[in-house]
Amino acid sequence: MLDLILRHCNLPDGRTGIDIGIADGRIAAVEPALAARAGEEIDAAGQLVTPPFVDAHFHMDSTLSYGLPRVNQSGTLLEGIALWGEVKPLLTQEAIVERALAYCDWAVARGLLAIRSHVDVCDARLLAVEALLHVRERVRPYLDLQLVAFPQDGVLRAPGALANLKRALDLGVDVVGGIPHFERTMAQGADSVRLLCELAAERGLRVDMHCDESDDPLSRHIETLASETVRLGLQGRVAGSHLTSMHSMDNYYVSKLIPLMCEAGVAAIANPLINITLQGRHDTYPRRRGMTRVPELMAAGVPVAFGHDCVMDPWYGLGSGDMLEVAHMGLHVAQMTGQAAMRSCFDAVTAAPARILGLEGYGLAPGCRADLVLLQARDPVEAIRLRATRLRVLRAGKTIATMPAATAALALPGRPAQADFLRGGGAA
Repeated sequence: MLDLILRHCNLPDGRTGIDIGIADGRIAAVEPALAARAGEEIDAAGQLVTPPFVDAHFHMDSTLSYGLPRVNQSGTLLEGIALWGEVKPLLTQEAIVERALAYCDWAVARGLLAIRSHVDVCDARLLAVEALLHVRERVRPYLDLQLVAFPQDGVLRAPGALANLKRALDLGVDVVGGIPHFERTMAQGADSVRLLCELAAERGLRVDMHCDESDDPLSRHIETLASETVRLGLQGRVAGSHLTSMHSMDNYYVSKLIPLMCEAGVAAIANPLINITLQGRHDTYPRRRGMTRVPELMAAGVPVAFGHDCVMDPWYGLGSGDMLEVAHMGLHVAQMTGQAAMRSCFDAVTAAPARILGLEGYGLAPGCRADLVLLQARDPVEAIRLRATRLRVLRAGKTIATMPAATAALALPGRPAQADFLRGGGAA
């Protein structure tokens, strides 16, 4: 006797008509016409069931702070950094917790059940660190929150930043972060990469660095990050986030760099909404797209994930926690409109970031955690096209969020009374 069976599911790998049996918070069976009984059955009716969305790169300490103490008038990265410096003295733990919990509510409603959030450690009070550690425990029953100790102002450039970062790790922050391109010189940036990777190796932690978030093709800290990963035996535990300078690099140099990243097992995390918004600001025309070389990295075997990065904060006044919006932008910016490529963009907000974060029990195989999302779409491409409604979100086999199906009532002569958003073409 199972707790729940989802009948007639379409799966991201293309299988259709599949039943998913759930018992004790885990997936017990994945097969057609499952011959079993359950306390509850849900008919997916040929719609897509997927493991939950995963955001590999976010800033929860600043989320929903848009307009405090003022709006970023230029919309640029540098004004956002300056504005965050103005906000920090005004922060309270209570306000950070309240905003973060509100964002986690948004996330759950959209089937986003795992987030890696960078948290600024350059404030000696560590208010944001303590606030998000509290939030991590509050949301643990329904959302996996992984925290990165992030020296926003440079671990060498900002006084006390290294000591603060170590204190944050001592308090229980999960991952070592960095921002080498924001150090005062290229040499100091490389020094920061070595120092932080050594710290991660000593403590047995993962690494995720804001790396080369620049239009400067000579910003090449990802090369040092890959080299240090190999030297210290950190393969499979390191990610470079943003990597936007790769968009502007010479092709010959990139032909060396990508194999080095692949050899080192370094993952790449692009942030399509923010990369396309903040990069290329010094260009006239033609204007650079700014996002890193996603299809080339994927083709070489480098793990690639997409992150949301910002939602309503000093850097970005938009966003809603919808990882399908992120995948939609990534698909367009990278011109990934081939059938396999579009599915890779769906993977970049689900399975790929789950592997980068090291999530236990993620997936659709027996034994995996029964964390699932039922989407109003028939396949991953359609889900991205429609930014599909999350009809039902399950955590450990229990429903934690529902949304009504998207429909439109029409009053048009000679036309049906209701629009079916899933028609108008065959399944992709």
